[in-house]
Amino acid sequence: MPKKILIADDEPYMLKLIAARLKANNYEVVMASDGLYAVIKAHEEKPDLIILDIRMPVGGGMGVFENLRMTTDTMLIPIIFITAHPSEEIQRKVMEMGAEDFIAKPFDADELLAKVRKALGEDVDKSQAQ
Repeated sequence: MPKKILIADDEPYMLKLIAARLKANNYEVVMASDGLYAVIKAHEEKPDLIILDIRMPVGGGMGVFENLRMTTDTMLIPIIFITAHPSEEIQRKVMEMGAEDFIAKPFDADELLAKVRKALGEDVDKSQAQ
C-alpha cells in the first residue's frame, strides 16, 4: 500500500509539480490549497507525511503546524515545510517547532524525494527515484 502524502500549497503549479513527482515514485497524493483545508484534509485523510507551505491564505503553515500538533489524530504526522521565502531564521524556527525538514523553492526534485523518504523512514539508498 503506497504511503499517503498531503501537499498544502496555495500555488496550483507547485501543487501539480510536487504531486507529479511523488506520484511518479508511487506515493498517494492528497492536496490542499490553503491552511484551513490542509487541517481538514489532515484529519480526514490521516496522511503519512505532510509537505506544508509556510505562506498560505486562511492559515499559514506555522499556524497549521501548531493546530495539527494539538490533536492526537495528527500530532505525530511528520511535516516538511516548503517556502519560496527561505531564511536561516525561518528554517531555524520551524526546526525548533519540531518540523521534520525544510525545503526552499525552487527545489531540487531529487532533494525533495530524499527528504520525503527520510521523513517516512524509507531506505533512501535502495529507493530508485524517477
